[in-house]
Amino acid sequence: MNRWLFFAPLAIFVVLLAVWAWGLNDKRDPNALPSQLIDKAMPVFALPDLAGSGSPSLATSDLDDGQVKLLNFFASWCVPCRIEHPHLTTLAKEAKLPVHGIAWKDKPEDALAWLQALGNPYTRIGVDEFNKVGLDFGTTGVPETFIVDQQGRVRYRHQGPLDPLIINETIIPLVLALRAEEKS
Repeated sequence: MNRWLFFAPLAIFVVLLAVWAWGLNDKRDPNALPSQLIDKAMPVFALPDLAGSGSPSLATSDLDDGQVKLLNFFASWCVPCRIEHPHLTTLAKEAKLPVHGIAWKDKPEDALAWLQALGNPYTRIGVDEFNKVGLDFGTTGVPETFIVDQQGRVRYRHQGPLDPLIINETIIPLVLALRAEEKS
């Protein structure tokens, strides 16, 4: 029994050393937040529309249209969402990509005023005021964006605001690749 007590500090030191070495691994991105939904069907949901936005409600069945699409969680109180907004508008127009929005943990009247002030890039908008759908998607904050393929599988997740670099180097190439998969 005394031998085990003698080696306990050494064992603890080895475990701490392993954790430290793992943290220094240059191939590990400490900012990456992997999603459990990648390559899986998106969660089933049905959200009410954002009344007055001119966009219909949003449900899983609405997204079963055989197209690649972008699903964006946003909120009127979110400063990075405001920064991302013009890039979403450009992406929707130039890439001819359906962009659907979910007003996350936001009062519908605030989200509506925000969209009226900044413009509405969304094809459909659902209101997730109490974070029920956000939890199913594993959303940790806003903005958060998902690319959904033609079969309704989540293929990509991006946490944080989209910018031209991410759009041009990640989003558009992925959308084009998914569209090419569909044709082959």
